[in-house]
Amino acid sequence: MLHRTKPVRSLKWGLIGAAAVLTVPLLAACGSSEDGIVLSFYTAADGAEQYAEAAANCTAAAGGRYTIEQRTLPKGADDQRLQLARRLTGNDTSLDIMTLDVVWTAEFAEAGWALPLPPGIAAEVTEGTLEGPLESAKWQDQLYAAPLNTNTQLLWYRKDLMPDGQPPQTWDQMIDIAEGLAAEGRPSWIGVQGKQYEGLMVWFNTLLASAGGSVVADDGTTVTVADGDAALQALEVMKRVATAKGADPSVSQGDEASSRLGMESGKAAFEVNWPFVLPGMIENAEKGDLPFIDDKGNPTSVDTGNTVLTVDGQQNFLPAPYPSVIPGRPAEVTIGGFNVAVAKTSQHPDLAFEAVSCLRNEENQRNNAVKGGVPPTLASLYDDPAFQEAYPAWREVRQSLDTASVRPVSPAYQSISTLITATLNPVGDIDPPQTVDELAEQVRKAVNSEGLIP
Repeated sequence: MLHRTKPVRSLKWGLIGAAAVLTVPLLAACGSSEDGIVLSFYTAADGAEQYAEAAANCTAAAGGRYTIEQRTLPKGADDQRLQLARRLTGNDTSLDIMTLDVVWTAEFAEAGWALPLPPGIAAEVTEGTLEGPLESAKWQDQLYAAPLNTNTQLLWYRKDLMPDGQPPQTWDQMIDIAEGLAAEGRPSWIGVQGKQYEGLMVWFNTLLASAGGSVVADDGTTVTVADGDAALQALEVMKRVATAKGADPSVSQGDEASSRLGMESGKAAFEVNWPFVLPGMIENAEKGDLPFIDDKGNPTSVDTGNTVLTVDGQQNFLPAPYPSVIPGRPAEVTIGGFNVAVAKTSQHPDLAFEAVSCLRNEENQRNNAVKGGVPPTLASLYDDPAFQEAYPAWREVRQSLDTASVRPVSPAYQSISTLITATLNPVGDIDPPQTVDELAEQVRKAVNSEGLIP
């Protein structure tokens, strides 16, 4: 049921206007060299090491017909998008293949910047790719990119703080548990992404889709956010999280990192976050950076042998399905990730599409997941026992992807996201009935290119 709606470690790479390049300078990548055809592969900074490995693997597989050179875009998503746009509008022929955030597909397709996949490649990509990631690569029912990796948030919880050892199934249950913990003087924060940025858009969109709503219709322009009561239900959840007894006092400044740190510090009972938080906590535990916790679950300077990660030698920090908004109806979690596309500026589009098929193959997606932490888009990997062993949260991730939602598919997405997050922050000030009307007006302005962007 699909609606149009971070990796393990951040790799340090980065400026707009002049890409941080892993291999060779810009002038050396004009589509050919003394050694033959060169295809440049511009990628996000997170996961750059794995993308470089994939480029090397696919260069070897090409048998000398071409070389793929991986190049790293700036760290920030907005800077990545801006640099790609500048290269494309400037007809920069050094750009062949590019990773696109899943929210850019409509914009790049509508502008003619990403070439549509040829029928044979499109059929190959469609076969075996999970539905949610596949939809994120489409605009007007045509594939303009191939899903490279995906991402989905899960509920992460502390088993030692659960009344019966089991996680809540709904947001209301989770808030009730958190308030009960607060009354007992125990950790009670719910880590969410409430800051005015893209993470807030993801949180709202997930709640909206989980309640049966959408921001815009499939045409990308018809405003549907106020249809029915889905937005009202979503906003009531957000308001309750922010104002619950024992809530994180900085919830309206919360992002993925602060949610993770709130949990690792022993202050949070729950967080909704990407799968990177588990290997990150394991790494910090190995370094001795997690505090001990006492019998009530609070941080202590006394060596009790227990931490947020493990209690009495058993794993205590665990994943669970994302909480439902409507009891009995699985959450429809907004997916993230990257797709890979061929740029209109490529002088060798046929070879570039061949390279795309290789860059996203099973071997490279496995490596991207195990080493980089981002989930694969190929269904076959989730059925592979070796992958299951190497990727502990595979079951919860797959379940979440089976009912995923995508962010609003619209060429105006950037404006939609900016205006929605400006309206929703600070989260504690949300007035659900009034905010529904405000959101509808702001989305209308975005799709009609009206007004100033905050």
